[in-house]
Amino acid sequence: MAKRSIEVPGVTHGNMPIPMGARVGNMIFSSGIAGKNPATGELPADPAAQARFAFQNMRTLLANGGATLQDVAKVTVFVKDDSARQFINDEWIKCFPDPHDRPARHTLVLDLRLGMLLQLEVVAVIQPRP
Repeated sequence: MAKRSIEVPGVTHGNMPIPMGARVGNMIFSSGIAGKNPATGELPADPAAQARFAFQNMRTLLANGGATLQDVAKVTVFVKDDSARQFINDEWIKCFPDPHDRPARHTLVLDLRLGMLLQLEVVAVIQPRP
């Protein structure tokens, strides 16, 4: 299977040689998706903005890899502390409004660095389109 790096313009891992994600066959695996503003590359200080940008960056990563939200199988969410959960849930419901058609999700509290209050990882399986 061929591997292909996937990037999100304006959102990088700094000087690290790490792509935002990779597509392997019909699957997409992300690296850590931060809540950076892709227009500025800056990380907002508030959790609501970080959540909004993280889910936006996730959608962009999926699109750049040939996937949609319908292809998402699992999202892992890392939070600095539990205070960010409500903002994550707000964005989650916007992305996945049908409670009977949501991907798996796991949330972990982790000592995130560099001002990150949350971070996402996603696994998607690209389904054939009619």
